[in-house]
Amino acid sequence: MSDVRADRHAQDALAESDAHPVTLWRILRLAVPQLPTLAVATLALLIASGVQLVYPQAIALMTDMVVGSDAAATAGALSALPPAATEWIQGFFGGLDAGARIDRLALVLVGLFLVQGVFAMLRAWLYTVAGERVVTDLRAQLYQAILRQDIGFFDTSRTGELTNRLAADTTVLQNTVTVNISMALRMGLVAIGSLVMMLLTSPALTGVAMAVVPVVAIGAAVYGRIVRRLSKRVQDALAESTQVAEETIAGVRTVRAFAREDQEVGRYRSAVERSYRLAAWRALASGAFQAIAGFGGFGAIALVVWFGGHLVLDGDLTAGALTAFLLYTLTVAFSLGGLSSLYGDFMKAIGASKRVFHLLDLPAPLEDRQGARVEHVEGDVRFEGVGFRYPARPDEPVLIDFDLHLSPGQVVALVGASGSGKSTVARLMTRFYDPTEGRILIDGRDVAGLDPRSLREFIGLVSQEPILFASSIADNIRYGRPDATMEEVLAAAEAANARTFVERFEEGFATEVGERGVRLSGGQKQRIAIARAILKDPKILVLDEATSALDTESEKLVQEALDRLMEGRTTLVIAHRLSTIRDADRVVVMEHGEVIEQGTHEQLMARLDGRYRALVERQFEGAA
Repeated sequence: MSDVRADRHAQDALAESDAHPVTLWRILRLAVPQLPTLAVATLALLIASGVQLVYPQAIALMTDMVVGSDAAATAGALSALPPAATEWIQGFFGGLDAGARIDRLALVLVGLFLVQGVFAMLRAWLYTVAGERVVTDLRAQLYQAILRQDIGFFDTSRTGELTNRLAADTTVLQNTVTVNISMALRMGLVAIGSLVMMLLTSPALTGVAMAVVPVVAIGAAVYGRIVRRLSKRVQDALAESTQVAEETIAGVRTVRAFAREDQEVGRYRSAVERSYRLAAWRALASGAFQAIAGFGGFGAIALVVWFGGHLVLDGDLTAGALTAFLLYTLTVAFSLGGLSSLYGDFMKAIGASKRVFHLLDLPAPLEDRQGARVEHVEGDVRFEGVGFRYPARPDEPVLIDFDLHLSPGQVVALVGASGSGKSTVARLMTRFYDPTEGRILIDGRDVAGLDPRSLREFIGLVSQEPILFASSIADNIRYGRPDATMEEVLAAAEAANARTFVERFEEGFATEVGERGVRLSGGQKQRIAIARAILKDPKILVLDEATSALDTESEKLVQEALDRLMEGRTTLVIAHRLSTIRDADRVVVMEHGEVIEQGTHEQLMARLDGRYRALVERQFEGAA
């Protein structure tokens, strides 16, 4: 089942990414902000590459000095160089015997290698630093793009897949936009320069050496298409395995409670085995291409040795010139081999970047829509004819012609069976979603025309399972208002009945709560969440089953804190427990997304056949 789901997911991801075509040029544009650094790095690259083209000529000189030991042989070795260079070299070595010339030439070679090493180091350093900056900026942009998406996006996206895009996919792009470009430029320049030197040395011998290039070029084109397709599928498979690990680790207590460790290991192994099989096919394609390219390169060298040897015997070429030609041939062969490998890396990058650019190219979500900034809220909330369907379930209506009014400072409780739409009302009120039909007004203003972030500054939410971050208790409370002083944090904790238990911890408010607050009990987490809401001081408050998961003692402490929090605020309470809702100004009973009853607790209890009365009596029966 998991393999089928993984295949389906990979197909869906491929289909969605194909709607956002990615070219190598678009990937390279990521490096545009680093152009000053890359310009210096490229200058160092040119110098290092130029030096690399010089030393085969020095080797040719040395060879002819050893073999010929006369000026004629040396002059023959200089035939491929410009006249000015030839004149300077003859003057530099003039008046020296063969041994002294070889000694001086060896020192020149050491100097050339030193210069090349310095500039090669500078090139590698600057390109690497630029690459790190590019991927850092890209990760920040991608993370921002993910966080700005509508809540509906997260309903259909999986955490493991998104984190995989942030980590693995951006890493694939890191070398491509800088280091690989550096290598491609270096290898390309060296290959072209070497080819020019080969042509100057012997056009006929160059033609023999280049006979295998078309074979390698065709192989590179076929290999690139195969690797591009396989790399995309490998990245999808890795995302699937990351998702499995994310789910299992996050839910490890459930896994342990049901003794399903072996099952989860099997799921993960199945996912990584799938990525392994695809990577193995990619490795086979890479190995086959490298074998073809290697055979072509060494075959070319064999042809050069054979044909060049005859040219030397016929007196058309010196031994030194043939030696230099062989070195240039090896340089071209290695450069072409490296370029072919880089071509495969570029195809991998295009495959991975489709997933990254898909997120960056998503249409502007609700969070980015322009709207009037909210500066003040009185707390008058009105739902008018609201209909709603979740983006992940567009065929299932959740709210139908829903009307609700909350006056400033009023406490309204929503009750009803699970699935009646209560939590959906809370999500619409916090503007996690916009209604499909109708409108929501706050102080008479349609929220669709308001800036979502500024609106949420005036809305507080306390849910059934509060999410705490893996930081200190003080930091979690201060999340409600980052600029709050420690005195304000302590006051909020006091009002939330949290200060006493926090100060019993050895580190007090500096105590780390662990991932999702795992080191705290349910009641403790809830009181920290209430302190966070108190510190925020919202005008509108949404309590979504805030006490339903607590024991009696914890509920009492939490309810006391909630009562303080609700004072003077427009409050929407979603709850099942009678103790939470009986003091509400109005109780609204929902069923199948519609309001079927509303009134005070006493008014609704007076209806002998009412739905609310039946819900309350059922609760008492369950308690008995």
